[in-house]
Amino acid sequence: MESSTTLLSTNESSESCVSVDTPIENQLFGCYYMVVFLLALGGNSLALWIFSHQRGSCSPSNIFLVHLAVADLSYVIILPLRAIYHFTGGHWPFGEVPCRVVGFLFYVNMYASLYFLACVAGDRYLAVVHAVRSLNVRRCRYAHIISFSLWILVTISMAPLLVTYQTVQVDNTTVCLQLYREKASGNALISLAVAFTPPFLTTLSCYLLIIHSLYKGSRLEPALKLRALRTIGLVMLIYVVCFLPYHMSRATFILGYNHLSITCETRRGLSLANRLTSSLTCLNGALDPLVYLFGAEKFRGTLRRLLCKDKSGMSGATSGDLKGTRESSLSAKSEF
Repeated sequence: MESSTTLLSTNESSESCVSVDTPIENQLFGCYYMVVFLLALGGNSLALWIFSHQRGSCSPSNIFLVHLAVADLSYVIILPLRAIYHFTGGHWPFGEVPCRVVGFLFYVNMYASLYFLACVAGDRYLAVVHAVRSLNVRRCRYAHIISFSLWILVTISMAPLLVTYQTVQVDNTTVCLQLYREKASGNALISLAVAFTPPFLTTLSCYLLIIHSLYKGSRLEPALKLRALRTIGLVMLIYVVCFLPYHMSRATFILGYNHLSITCETRRGLSLANRLTSSLTCLNGALDPLVYLFGAEKFRGTLRRLLCKDKSGMSGATSGDLKGTRESSLSAKSEF
């Protein structure tokens, strides 16, 4: 992880090309972060409340979804600080430690979300394609072990951000470098590829195999197949909108920013793209609750039971459907 001195020296060759946020851009970013904060806080808080009220057998997929909601909330709670940074014209008034924490939670949330989405994809692949053979593997105890191991791995990987100086003074303004890191180095490119590629390829491969199984002749009923495809489409949409643009932009920035032939306008364009795509990653906190709603039968069943307590017949039918996870069709149904 880079120090402030390293980050500044990276841009020394292009000091006259420093990209400065315009007042309109700052207002738009600030309003955007507040809207995402409200949507993500409400959606993920509701999701955790519903998961805590679920009845019936444990599901590995739901365990991963609970950890995904926790990851989202861990970053959502500091979005107002990011909004204030823009509302004050790019000035960070909170000091050094909060700047480090904001950067730390940003990367922990993003990569924990990526890996938990990959875990959900892997569990659903086993439930649909290897429903019977995977019964001994798809256990809640294993899901808990995997989840806490991922938290430890991601936290240790991002821990250097908490001990590295991250604020600098620029024209009597305090800048928090962790909000939009712009280090262009080979090591940064390697770290980017190692952190993003494994969960992305895992998720993509699992869902492609599920789609192949559904079209090849799965025993799932047509309505469940359609629901599964919609869930897969939603998860891949989150990747395409929230994660893929940021990592492509960062790779382009790292490869091109310090190139001798790059013009000033191009550098400013790369910096702007870095800020825009960085802001898009926050959307995953607002979109993930849709994965719970459309992609988890138990979640929908509990939501219906909590909101429509008088419809006992509907609740009973939902609970009854979820008890048969020992059969292949019901095993998949419990995940979609």
